[in-house]
Amino acid sequence: MQDLINKIKLQIELSSKAEDSLLSIATEKNIQKGTTLILEGQVVNKIYYVKSGCLRSFCSDKKGKEHTLVFAIKDWWISDYIAIYGNSDAVLTVEAITDANVIEFNVEEFDEILSLFPEFETFRTQKLRRYVVSLQQRVLNQLKLSSLERYELFLKQYPDMEKDIHNYHIASFLGITETSLSRLRVENSKNSFLTRG
Repeated sequence: MQDLINKIKLQIELSSKAEDSLLSIATEKNIQKGTTLILEGQVVNKIYYVKSGCLRSFCSDKKGKEHTLVFAIKDWWISDYIAIYGNSDAVLTVEAITDANVIEFNVEEFDEILSLFPEFETFRTQKLRRYVVSLQQRVLNQLKLSSLERYELFLKQYPDMEKDIHNYHIASFLGITETSLSRLRVENSKNSFLTRG
């Protein structure tokens, strides 16, 4: 878990006592592909730091169609923050879509650490700011960019992920059908060929 501590130390100064306290509430877990960590409708009391692999958060509409909100890859945090900060049951499901290694924290214990060591509040604020900016940018991309532009942006943001996850995960993230995704791949390949030529 020292990797996580080192990442935090890049952003804030940590006393050895604060470091030990954080490590005392952290649980490292190897998660198998397909494992559900948070289920829509349940109480949420965990947050996860992703060391490797990929998790996603998603919701299902009334017709059962899945809509992927976030892919969490190395060095990202994931949970259902609406449930945590809105004091509600989960509105999202979080699952591992590849084998993953994560560090799990209990929300109440994590909040207690924050109250004991104010320096962690700076870290949490930075983390939440990054999350909000990412989500806001994602909403704007959905509104402003064409489906091809969104696909090309996905390839830039997650360059090694396409081969490891199902097409419907990508399609649900981009807000398109799997058929449209196949068409975009062909179009993108043609554009890449023309650019190289």
